[in-house]
Amino acid sequence: MAHGLRVTLGQHSLAGAHGANQDFHGALLPTGHLLASKGIALALADGISSSAVSQVAAQAAVRSFLDDYYATSEAWSVRRAAQRVLNATNSWLHAQTQRGEGRFDKDRGHVCTFTALILKGRQAHLLHVGDARAYRLHPQALEQLTDDHRVRVSSAESYLGRALGIGAHVEIDYRHWDAEAGDIYLLATDGAYEGLEAADVHAALRAHAHDFDAAAAALATLSRERGGTDDATVQLLRVEALPAADAPLPHAARERLALPPLLAPRDRFEGFTIVRALQVSARSHVHLATDDASGQAVVLKTPSVDLREQPAYLDAFVLEEWVARRIDSPHVVKAWAGERPRSHLFVALEYIEGQTLSQWMVDHPRPALAAVRALVEQMALGLHALHSREMLHQDLRPDNVMIDAHGTVRLIDLAATHVAGLAESATSETAAQPPGTLQYMAPEYLLGRGGSPQSDMFALAAIAYQMLTGQLPYGLNASRVRTPQDVRRLRYTPVRHLRPDLPEWVDGVLSKALDPDPLRRQEAASELAHDLRSPARSFGRRRSTPLIERDPVRFWQGLSLLLALLLVAVLGWYVPGWQALGR
Repeated sequence: MAHGLRVTLGQHSLAGAHGANQDFHGALLPTGHLLASKGIALALADGISSSAVSQVAAQAAVRSFLDDYYATSEAWSVRRAAQRVLNATNSWLHAQTQRGEGRFDKDRGHVCTFTALILKGRQAHLLHVGDARAYRLHPQALEQLTDDHRVRVSSAESYLGRALGIGAHVEIDYRHWDAEAGDIYLLATDGAYEGLEAADVHAALRAHAHDFDAAAAALATLSRERGGTDDATVQLLRVEALPAADAPLPHAARERLALPPLLAPRDRFEGFTIVRALQVSARSHVHLATDDASGQAVVLKTPSVDLREQPAYLDAFVLEEWVARRIDSPHVVKAWAGERPRSHLFVALEYIEGQTLSQWMVDHPRPALAAVRALVEQMALGLHALHSREMLHQDLRPDNVMIDAHGTVRLIDLAATHVAGLAESATSETAAQPPGTLQYMAPEYLLGRGGSPQSDMFALAAIAYQMLTGQLPYGLNASRVRTPQDVRRLRYTPVRHLRPDLPEWVDGVLSKALDPDPLRRQEAASELAHDLRSPARSFGRRRSTPLIERDPVRFWQGLSLLLALLLVAVLGWYVPGWQALGR
């Protein structure tokens, strides 16, 4: 298979003594793009024996999971994609239960257990609810990877405490770990695993080394021979190979593309005509161009000459258009809408005619709070569009915010974006260099920790502070953070020291969003925007910040002056006395 992930799979289901098989199982082993972006998935479900429609629930659970999981956004992590699909399935099953006999007796509703194993990149992911089981096979033991969601009433009586379809909401167990080549996994319903041991699995694999379906069938049959009467379903999977440790990210299909030449006005390039250079920096060369087919103005970005030999840089470079094509928001830059085969590596984005927020701040050195609030709200909407797809901008700064002629704000420069779904597939160690620009970067990045939506919100709050005051909330000290001690020494300078005309609550809102501890900030950028428009009363009842915290220089200057005056007074009192004694 492409991308290096290979498995051997076998599965079998055996109906119980009651005739109808209420178990259901399935697997999907895609190739190419889907293999890299979504991985390999296998799933099984077990209907409850007391319900005449539980086999419908089991089939719906497995089929909808395998269909819908592969239709979710590539940007989503496995956990988010799988749980979204299972929550939707649970809602549908519960609705069916409420329409039938199950509304009076859940044991007669559309109810089933569910267990799924997903291999993506070099990781395994497990989702589970109910009492089917997943195991990892060891030489002498079966390691149980799932918990049974059964409630024990007595030694002889128990009932299913959690399953799909029982209630309007369901809690899905999730765990993940690093997979290894040679790992063997067993998924089984209770009608199969209750009669099996590790030695039985090893024996079946030896007897059917080249036919895992036959091995699964042998295990299901063995369980029946040992007294089992329930439906018995077995799935076996062996990891044959994993992607290489330095495999490229799935969006970075760039090896077949040539690096572009240096571009100049009037050059014809890939169906575009270059108009002029917009920016030439150490990171990229940005040009305004027109699409020869449509006449549309387009921004073309080509890789920096100095960084063209760095694979990690080129992966991040093509990421920008990949992200832009998957975000549909009026407040995030869009990718060029056209589709043409490409021979060179470049990024094509919409052209936004307007000014950067940096230029806006030059033009408005002392803006009204209402104007700043309007811009912050639009930036927050752009961040929400990213965060809702498990993406972090990571380089929010005034130069990366455009304001068009109609006053609409758009976030640009998505090359530093963290995408949860792609991060799961990233197998190589990335450079320890923090993403983004130091002056606006949340302290957790500078300590080498991962970011969160609160990290983007920190940058947004820093920009709001700068728009209001022309300065940064921690000066240059925030960019010098390297240790936890550096973080503890950060001192927020209140906005009202620089803009006494602003309400006191503004400091309460911004200081919370700019707290060095991300857990003490607002939970989302939208909450920050809301607080700036409708502040809670608590923001207006902040304690007065001691002078030593808000202005240490003035504090020590004042203290030094006071001590000097005290010394003069003491000397003035003692010196005449010594002179009198001398006489």
